[in-house]
Amino acid sequence: MAILHDTFTLHRSYPHSRARLFAALSDPALKQGWYASPTMGIELFETEFRIGGAERQRYVMGPNSPFPGNVIENDGRFEDIAEGERIVVSTSMTFGGRRISTALLTFEFGDAEGGSTLFFTHQAVFYEGADGPDMRRGGWEKMLDSLARALAS
Repeated sequence: MAILHDTFTLHRSYPHSRARLFAALSDPALKQGWYASPTMGIELFETEFRIGGAERQRYVMGPNSPFPGNVIENDGRFEDIAEGERIVVSTSMTFGGRRISTALLTFEFGDAEGGSTLFFTHQAVFYEGADGPDMRRGGWEKMLDSLARALAS
C-alpha cells in the first residue's frame, strides 16, 4: 500500500484573548485538560515548551472507543514558537506499536473583534494502516471543540 499525503486547515474564533488562547496550547497543565479525548486514559503527557523541546503523549483507548485497550503514542518536537503568534510542532503517531503517520502542526494566532482566532494547519504523511485524512481531520475538529469548552470554563 502506498503512503498518502494530506494537508488541511481549520479556522476557529474564540471569545477570549490571544494570550489566553496561546496559554491553552503552551501551558502543559492547561493543554492536558483539552488535548486528550475523554474515551482515552492518559498514561504519559510530557511537554518541554521551548524550541527544540519534546512533546510526548501516550494514551490507552477506553472501553467505549473503537479499539479498546490499544495504545496511541505521539512523539513530537517544537520546531518554532513565537509568543502569541504561532506554535509549530513536528510529530509522529504510533498506534498499537506501529508508526502510522508523521505530521507538521502549525497553530497561528490572531486578533478578532471580541476575541482571537486560530488557524490550525495539519500537513501529514500517512503510512500503511493509518487512520487517514478524514479521521484525522475529524479528530482535530473535536479537539478544537474541546479547546473551546476548556477556554469557556
